[in-house]
Amino acid sequence: MIKKSFCKNEVSLLGMGNMRLPVGADGKIDFEGAAAIIDRLYNNGVNYYDTAYVYHGGESESFVGAALKNYPRESFCVATKYNCRANPDYEAVFNEQLKRLDMDYIDYYLLHAIGDSTVDTYLTNGCVEFFREQKRLGKIKHLGFSFHASLDTLRKMIDFGGWDFAQIQLNYLDWLLNDAKAQYEMLTEAGIPIVVMEPVRGGRLAKLTPETEAELKAAHFDWSIPSWAFRFIMRLENVKVILSGMSTVEQADDNLATFIGGKPLSDDEAELLLKVCAEFKKQISAPCTACRYCTEGCPMEIDIPEMMEIYNRYKLNGRGAAKAIEKHEHSAKDCIACGACSEQCPQSIDIPAIMAELAEAAGSN
Repeated sequence: MIKKSFCKNEVSLLGMGNMRLPVGADGKIDFEGAAAIIDRLYNNGVNYYDTAYVYHGGESESFVGAALKNYPRESFCVATKYNCRANPDYEAVFNEQLKRLDMDYIDYYLLHAIGDSTVDTYLTNGCVEFFREQKRLGKIKHLGFSFHASLDTLRKMIDFGGWDFAQIQLNYLDWLLNDAKAQYEMLTEAGIPIVVMEPVRGGRLAKLTPETEAELKAAHFDWSIPSWAFRFIMRLENVKVILSGMSTVEQADDNLATFIGGKPLSDDEAELLLKVCAEFKKQISAPCTACRYCTEGCPMEIDIPEMMEIYNRYKLNGRGAAKAIEKHEHSAKDCIACGACSEQCPQSIDIPAIMAELAEAAGSN
């Protein structure tokens, strides 16, 4: 297992995220199935386990604490988080977390999901001072934050100072299309170690299109598609832990195959992956240019270019993004598939088919 020095601990580069654990028919965590994943990982050198106050409706922390009871406390690290929106009473939350985990201390503690709309709350409500006091008392070993916001907000967090680490969403798709690269560089320049979440973008990068998968398999037939995503991040020296939300032992085994003796992508392999990523985006996206020719004859008065933009976000981010159509008075759900739009489209897009797919996706949430 690849190990890295992280805040004076030797931690496995692969960490287990406990947000997507297997569940039973009742929606509760399948303890036996989830514990089998932890056992497989621990016995193969994984010693970093990430959870949060809100994961699995509050059950994740209790599960992690119980599942790790079989192992010496000093042999693993646990990370968990305070979410100001879930419960603003940070002192009550922290004490409850210690009870859920049944532990005397937490190795890596984070302010959860810093956003543009929550950053000021986190920095002014007293929680930072409280958690720093818990760190002084030894109940928190290292204090950081997880981040989902703009670069300006990241700069505000960095300038606030005193962070031992930060957790960001980083994968090759966000590296190419969003600001993951800029976030990585800002934190690295500030000397703040990084934990990576969503390395396979919530599973979106576990399966590409047949054409793009074929290009990667031609380069390395024995690598899984998720392995490419992990190996891309392995190139980044300041990444100390790469979290994976594993739901099955099979997923754990695939990840272990990558992180036990696996190597980062070479420069040529990384270049190939980013080229494939650009092709992948084109293949799953509608090539709408927002010329608006399609809207002039729409009998349902649908803002088709806006629906196309939502469709492209849905294809990249999953079904949750399709819900955005509900903010519109006339949406994909109103399409009657008359075909007037397609006749006017310079890009020859099958607009009715896309409207149907988008409406179905929005209705499945």
